[in-house]
Amino acid sequence: MRLIVGVLVVFACVFGGYLGVGGHIEVLWQPFEFLIILGAAIGAFIIANGGPVLKGIPAMFGTLFKGPKYSKTAYLELLGLQFSMYKLVQQKGILGIEPHIEDPHNSSLFNAFPTFAKNHHAVEFVCDYMRMVTMGSNNVHEMEALMDEELETHHQEQERMVSAMQALADGTPALGIVAAVLGVIHTMGAIAEPPEVLGHMIGGALVGTFFGVFVAYGFFSPFAQSLKNTFEAESKYFLSLKVGLLAHIGGQPPVMAIEFARKALMSEVRPTFVEVEAATAALPATA
Repeated sequence: MRLIVGVLVVFACVFGGYLGVGGHIEVLWQPFEFLIILGAAIGAFIIANGGPVLKGIPAMFGTLFKGPKYSKTAYLELLGLQFSMYKLVQQKGILGIEPHIEDPHNSSLFNAFPTFAKNHHAVEFVCDYMRMVTMGSNNVHEMEALMDEELETHHQEQERMVSAMQALADGTPALGIVAAVLGVIHTMGAIAEPPEVLGHMIGGALVGTFFGVFVAYGFFSPFAQSLKNTFEAESKYFLSLKVGLLAHIGGQPPVMAIEFARKALMSEVRPTFVEVEAATAALPATA
């Protein structure tokens, strides 16, 4: 919804202002200028980016339309999952978690928290590090370094999408100039035409410059920034997991481990201590 509202505002202000000063909207309809600019932009995008980025385009636009997928409720659920998991280990020992991390899809523990259970990367992240703990790895500093490396790799994968969109925004104004120059070249070939014909052709050529700048700064660059903001907000989900796991591995009791995890969240989605306390008190007994 936010994306649609923003797009409508851009269109309404730009074209509404143009019509308001007496502009003729039909002059702006130059399909071959659009073909030159957008076609070249798409070709350049394909040249610049590898298969993973190109395959991720549908998901990228899905992210743009949906925005961050984690709400305050999702973070409260995440803290509840961590509390249940650490409580299970506290009650039954580290081997008590083994059935859940070896078969997470059928885990009654994980499936009690559906937002977490649907997040393949988050489930894998938890299972991998809890499995290391069951195998005897309990050096907090070594585990933290490994987690940082994995999360940095995940961040770099997301950043490729942001960089690809930003490069598209950076290049589109120049492609608009290319279209405008081609339009001028075409106009010079018709220099013998009357002024009203030449004026229309020159106006059409200038539409190329307008369109390149318009889509770059009205859409592509904001899209890149929106993706960046969304990915940064979602990174806090994994940061909360990381902090909670490290606190647990370091020997903190479940209630303190999830407090560490809670503090890693952004203020606008961070549940209060009282909300977390009430949510964890309402959780069923771990099994």
